[in-house]
This record gives sequence, C-alpha cells and structure tokens, in this order.
Amino acid sequence: MERRAGEHLEAQVTMPTDWEDRYRTGDMPWEKGAPHPALIDFLKSNPVHGRVLVPGCGTGHDVRALAATADEVVGLDLAPSAIARAKTQPAVGGERYQLGDFFALPPKMRGAFDVVFEHTCFCAIDPSLREKYVAAVTSALKPGGHLLAIFYLDPGLDPGESGPPHGVTREELDRFFSPTFTLLREWQPAATYPGREGRETCRLLQAK
Repeated sequence: MERRAGEHLEAQVTMPTDWEDRYRTGDMPWEKGAPHPALIDFLKSNPVHGRVLVPGCGTGHDVRALAATADEVVGLDLAPSAIARAKTQPAVGGERYQLGDFFALPPKMRGAFDVVFEHTCFCAIDPSLREKYVAAVTSALKPGGHLLAIFYLDPGLDPGESGPPHGVTREELDRFFSPTFTLLREWQPAATYPGREGRETCRLLQAK
C-alpha cells in the first residue's frame, strides 16, 4: 500500500499460521456455513447500527448478519481467498470486504467505527499478540465505541494440541480489556454451533 505524506503505518505482525493456505486447501474447521447463532439471537433484540468492523471475517457470514441492521459493515481478513469467497455471496445491505491486517489498520480506518464485532479473530491469533489485539480494537473504535464479542473459553483441544483456536479465561479477558474498556454485559450464549456448548462467553464492552 502506498504511504501518503505524514501518515504512519505500523509494521505488520507476522502470523504463525498461514491462513491463505488453510483456505486454499480447504482446511477450515471454523467455517460453519452460517453466522454464529449467538449473534443472530443478540440482533433480534439488540439491532446494531452505525459503522461496524469485523476483523478476521473469513467468508463473511457474521458480516452479512450484521449488515441486515447496521449502516455499514467492513469485513477484514488477511487471506485473499477468504475475501474472494465472501465477495461471491449476495449482498444483504451496506457490507463490504477488505483485504488487510488488523494490526496495521490504515489511517482512514482508525477511530472510524461504532462497533467492532469479535468472533474468530481473538482465538486465532497467538496469545502473545493479545495486548496488540486490544490496542487494535481501541484504535479502530470511535470514542465510546463498543466491542461485541464471542470469546472461546475452551476450544476443546485434544491433549497435546496447542491451537489455534486458543482458549482464554474470564480472568485473562478482564486483565487484557479492563484498562481501556468497561464491561457492560456478559452472558453465556443460549445457542451456538454444535459442539461448542458451554465453551464460549459473550461480552459487550465500551471503550473508556
């Protein structure tokens, strides 16, 4: 990407997982063919408006669910094949897809969003990058913006497996997010994908 005069772009973070290769080879256990059921439940009584960013959007199922109520939804992903697949789907509303690195957002995407929706990005990155993730969310949001998140507490890995996906405890979530976010609400999703029952938590947070 060409750098404009006066703009500062952060160095991209090296990912240990080759996500483009996973999409090209069809090694996509996270691809469920539908939005997360907990997101659908939430939107029924809490329609999301404004501008929304979905980092690690994959093929865009959650993006399209949010686009039914939001003014604009931007799905962001590192993998060109994920973005290409997302763009083949019929448009629902004001959604668009962009190839890019969440840890190196262009200046026009900083402070530009009312909501960041988290589903598959936090658990996919190496745990050493979680502080950078929080900083990236904060940089993307407008003052007082919201993070709506579905966090994987227990990915159910077999002994010896190291992920991704990577689990997280509620205590770790508090430690990472409490310095810059206020927790407004937490709940266990009543509906989820088969096999994930009791392994996730939903949180709604607001930037301080």
